[in-house]
Amino acid sequence: MASRGLSALGAGLGGGRGGGRKSLSARNAAVERRNLLTVCRFSVKTLIDRSCFETIDDSSPEFNNFAAILEQILSHRLKGQVTWFGYESPRSFWDYIRVACRKVSQNCICSIENMENVSSSRAKGRAWIRVALMEKHLSEYISTALRDFKTTRRFYDDGAIVLGEEANMLAGMLLGLNAIDFSFCLKGEGLDGSFPAVIDYTPYLKFTQSSDSISSDEEELRTLGSSGSESSTPENVGPPFIMDDNSWFNKCKRVRQKYQLTLEQKGYLEELLRLRENQLSESVSQNKILLQRIEDSDLAHKLEKEQLEYIIVELQDQLTVLKNNDLRSRQELTAHLTNQWPSPGALDASAVALDTLLYRKHNKQWYEKSYQSLDQLSAEVSLSQTSLDPGQSQDGDGKQDTLNSISEGKKNHLFESYRLLYYIYFGFTSC
Repeated sequence: MASRGLSALGAGLGGGRGGGRKSLSARNAAVERRNLLTVCRFSVKTLIDRSCFETIDDSSPEFNNFAAILEQILSHRLKGQVTWFGYESPRSFWDYIRVACRKVSQNCICSIENMENVSSSRAKGRAWIRVALMEKHLSEYISTALRDFKTTRRFYDDGAIVLGEEANMLAGMLLGLNAIDFSFCLKGEGLDGSFPAVIDYTPYLKFTQSSDSISSDEEELRTLGSSGSESSTPENVGPPFIMDDNSWFNKCKRVRQKYQLTLEQKGYLEELLRLRENQLSESVSQNKILLQRIEDSDLAHKLEKEQLEYIIVELQDQLTVLKNNDLRSRQELTAHLTNQWPSPGALDASAVALDTLLYRKHNKQWYEKSYQSLDQLSAEVSLSQTSLDPGQSQDGDGKQDTLNSISEGKKNHLFESYRLLYYIYFGFTSC
């Protein structure tokens, strides 16, 4: 029974130690994350303040400290790379960035991969920080990488900053750096990846003693003075604790610096306001000019439309007049031809004359004669009739029977001949 009780007591103590170790480990991890994020926020503020007075480059201690802090954050609880032999080799945060930031539009990943003077993975990661700051896209890179939770989970262990809720705060902090113009040299010593980055905490460790603390120090000095000598009285206590002139001078200097900074910011904001007002006035004037041009274009379009409508109406009227004139001319021509239609006795001779005029055989070759007017055609027909008169022929009695037989055939072609004459006349009038 005694042995069982001792074993149970040992198990309870071991369980208590194990639970204490876990809680201590969790506390240490939380403190580490909080410290890195707090220092990162301070470094971003110092960078913004320093950028108001000078350009941020590789020689700026504020930037070097910020780059070291960001490198520590992205390397926090980063998994190693497992080799074929089962060993885990160290890995740089660049291995995670080049995979998780591929989706950023117009990214610089390929450019950094192809850099000749940068060989190690850590050096490429530092070059990426500088290029992203100069492009003003560092916050966008971090946000895109954090949204790819599957890739982030594959590269980091539990408890990492990029896997916690603080990761969204990190992207918001880095957004303020887009207002700073950075200038870096990608061939300097800052890209040397042989040494790890070290954070300098001294610029952020400033202690300011409050007035309550000063009064407590005075009471402590009085207590120590009274206990040191039995004959001492409160009246014999030395003078109260008074701040020296240097502390007042330092306070005045800090107040003056704040006032100067506020004054410079005020001047910058006023100048920016004047610039925006000028831009607004120019935009308003350009808007007025554009509106006036639009109105002028509408007016010109309306006038042109009215002119085209007037031209269309005028052309329609002219077309109607031409159609009426053409119809009147056709009616007059039809009436003229109807009134001048020849008698049946003259039709036979006219048909023979028309055939003679249209088809003549000269030297065994046929040719077609053209006439410039209807009068010329009529004169030629009269001459043909005279040449074919039975009274002027030598053998009038012998050829009378021949003419009678021909007239029978000519009567059949009478209508066709005069229709051809009608078409010839229309051809003359159309010319």
